[in-house]
Amino acid sequence: MSFDHKTVTSLGMAGALCCSILAGVAEAQSSGPNNLHLPGMRDRHQAPDNTFIRMFPDLPPFARPSDEARDLAKKLGEKGGLIDAMDNLTDPVRSITNPGEFSPNNPDNPNMTAGVTFFGQFLDHDITLDPRSPLLERSDPRRTTNFRTAAFDLDSVYGDGPDSSPELYDTSSGDIKLRVEAIPGSELVSRKGAVRFDLPRDAGNNAILGDSRNDEHVVLAQFHLAMLRFHNAVVDHLRTDSANAGKSADQIFKMAQRQVRWHYQWIIVHEFLPLTIGQAHLDNILQKGLRFYRVDDDMSNRRDRSARNPQLPIEFSVAAYRFGHSQIRPSYRLNFGPDGGQPVFAFLFDDTQDPNDPDPIDLRGGKRAARRFVDWQTFFNFGDGNFRPNKKIDSKLSSVVMLLPGSRGPAPGLPSDGVQSLASRNLMRYVNFGIPSGQAIAR
Repeated sequence: MSFDHKTVTSLGMAGALCCSILAGVAEAQSSGPNNLHLPGMRDRHQAPDNTFIRMFPDLPPFARPSDEARDLAKKLGEKGGLIDAMDNLTDPVRSITNPGEFSPNNPDNPNMTAGVTFFGQFLDHDITLDPRSPLLERSDPRRTTNFRTAAFDLDSVYGDGPDSSPELYDTSSGDIKLRVEAIPGSELVSRKGAVRFDLPRDAGNNAILGDSRNDEHVVLAQFHLAMLRFHNAVVDHLRTDSANAGKSADQIFKMAQRQVRWHYQWIIVHEFLPLTIGQAHLDNILQKGLRFYRVDDDMSNRRDRSARNPQLPIEFSVAAYRFGHSQIRPSYRLNFGPDGGQPVFAFLFDDTQDPNDPDPIDLRGGKRAARRFVDWQTFFNFGDGNFRPNKKIDSKLSSVVMLLPGSRGPAPGLPSDGVQSLASRNLMRYVNFGIPSGQAIAR
């Protein structure tokens, strides 16, 4: 089975994303209830109706939730099963330079760069968070809390704002910026001796950020960091404008926050969606409106309210948007290393690594070390020929996500319930929520 643009669109992905963008614009100056998942911190309050809905409530589930169905789903997604691309994981460099030999079942996508995958992961974490649905029990989307706002408002970055989430902010300059920290020794392993930065961390190396999942691996952590630094750069830019000389720190913060959100939403509409579903499909949605996704807050046509607080379809969260997992490469060139030195190549995950190693050879998160930073030329096209593609959207997942870190101890941002295959997790949740088959939805 493969997924083309039409299939993904029929599942409502683009409609849900477009609605989230519009809601983000409507809420650009407000703060919704969010949740910081930091060690020792309590959950923040959530609106009781901030749950999920069904886009196709009249369609029967692909499989009735049961232990037998879950066991079959788990087995189908296990390492060595039908979904495993069976990549050769012996050499992270040759995995990139010789994909035909090392990943014959996992073709590159020449139309997307490697960074598109992680931009997609970042925006997913900005609109959905369901940490409480058990993997071995039936789940009801109407009783499942989404701990993110469904709008692209960067609540995963800003938390509940400077007053309610002060641990995310740095006011030492007199303005309200987001905290970042230099990586000690990074100038020794970086081109031109540049100092590199990391997310703020506590004494236990736990990242201090609005969503702990964004420290799942180095690339995502560095992308989150880029958003923090972008906000800070916008604050500095606004301060150079004489028209803002008399504005307070809070006023400048709100102006910067709005501009950051608008840039982020522009990239989603003008770059991410055209790359993912095609410009023609996107134009059709923007011009003719939504076809399947109805923005109902509580299924009672309260559109004045739901336009500001949309609820995401469970078919999007659990099924359609999971296509991004097939775009993951086994390995990446993280950075170029120092002038005259060797680049850093590594597999995204390697479960054989010691979880207590301060600088493991894979790209798992929760670590700070001199070489654990990203040179973005590998991940996006800057016109210098250094970018690499991601993988095609199909029914195969790279072998590195068929055995997520966890067998030797907890890994930051990753599940710890014993099911290590990402494919198995996806399929088990598909069963738990009673999602219809893709064929039934397409018909």
